[in-house]
Amino acid sequence: MSHQATLRGTTYRFADLRELLAKANEAKSGDQLAGIAAGSGSERAAAKLALADVRVGELLDATLIDDDVTHLIERDLDRDAAAELRPLALGELRELMLCAEFPARWQGGLRHGLSPEVVAATAKLMSAKDLVVAAAGLTVVTRCRNTVGLPGTLSVRAQPNHPSDAVEGIVVAALDGLLHGCGDAVIGLNPVNDGVASTGTSLRALHELIARLGVPTQACVLAHVTTQLQALRGGAPVDLLFQSIAGSEAANRSFGVTLDTLAEGREEVHAHHRSRAGEFVGEQVMYFETGQGSALSAEAHHGVDQLVLEARAYGVARAYDPFLVNTVVGFIGPEYLADARQIVRAGLEDHFMGKALGLPMGCDACYTNHVDADQDSNDQLLMLLALAGCSFVIAVPGSDDVMLNYQSVSYRDAAVVRRLLNRRPAPEFEAWLVEAGLWGEDGLGDAAERPLSPEHPLLARSLATLSGSAPTSLLGG
Repeated sequence: MSHQATLRGTTYRFADLRELLAKANEAKSGDQLAGIAAGSGSERAAAKLALADVRVGELLDATLIDDDVTHLIERDLDRDAAAELRPLALGELRELMLCAEFPARWQGGLRHGLSPEVVAATAKLMSAKDLVVAAAGLTVVTRCRNTVGLPGTLSVRAQPNHPSDAVEGIVVAALDGLLHGCGDAVIGLNPVNDGVASTGTSLRALHELIARLGVPTQACVLAHVTTQLQALRGGAPVDLLFQSIAGSEAANRSFGVTLDTLAEGREEVHAHHRSRAGEFVGEQVMYFETGQGSALSAEAHHGVDQLVLEARAYGVARAYDPFLVNTVVGFIGPEYLADARQIVRAGLEDHFMGKALGLPMGCDACYTNHVDADQDSNDQLLMLLALAGCSFVIAVPGSDDVMLNYQSVSYRDAAVVRRLLNRRPAPEFEAWLVEAGLWGEDGLGDAAERPLSPEHPLLARSLATLSGSAPTSLLGG
């Protein structure tokens, strides 16, 4: 079915929903690279006008890509909840999602009637402020070894990457995060070596650090899902099972993963957790990472724009009831998001879409060194995400990831935003911070700015994990 809109005397026609959705998207270098973007601002505005008149039911009935991701999304959709939304034009749905009463209706079950394509289409009709306002009222709470996503909280993934996977470096970087109140979402390592032995070594080291300090959090090594499962079978402790996912079957295949792989891995980790009785407060065990442009980079986009494909990745995630989901919004590169404006917009879109679909949504506010962005624009995105109720952000020592060679948020940045906006960590983690003397009535305060002596109990217990390393030498003493 074709669509059209007239703007200032010019009629713009769009052959089908796929073309209409692509041309209604905000300017993205990835869509331009794919040859599907609007040719001008006027054409984009006309596409938005036409899209606002499309009924939700028409979009629910459309098949943009015929693959296993689509079939999973269709099986997961609550038809009764969707029936309430079908008569609405997308412009009306946008207005509904911005109303003060919407969060209660959404929490009451309406969220299960939202499809990824519908949420993506609605995001295209929203301003940056709309994306913040619409997401801020939506609460998604998940539990593994602690509780993430409660109102008024902002959790942080501590990312202790090391350029050679040296255990000493990983543990010290993780400890640095803990001293800044970071790591309640997860202590999540991107490994250099994706091998089973190295993955198992890192998992054991992080688990020992957490156990020695008594930290109520979870660890994860972001190796391929099959590598993590092999490490688990070899005796390594797995709190969260990680995998990068995308919005089409072909793109997921390029990651070396199928939907069955995810389902089987989830069940295996559930069984593993049952053997560790008493360590967990919930049963959510999956951690997914996404990013606009991943399907295009794999030549698996099927002519669909990168925003819709990103939403479809969230549709995959929703089916596995994850503990965490995050978009690495600026990491894929300028071919997909060319500058700070596109990165900030995409971060807010991704967060809104994930939250609307009921996901515990986080974001790596980041950029690569060859994109037109800087730390100021990254700080702006961090602040906007916190205002929007983001479940968690990713932070690294010093904001410069020494292994992945990109720029992110520092531990100190996350602590400052918490203090400024009165956001708290996960409750179990906050109690641990108080017990460790790192958290007071006013939050972190100056605790993170005071150097701790090697005799401090927190340091003594953590550095004891580094076999044969003296605390004084590691601290420069």
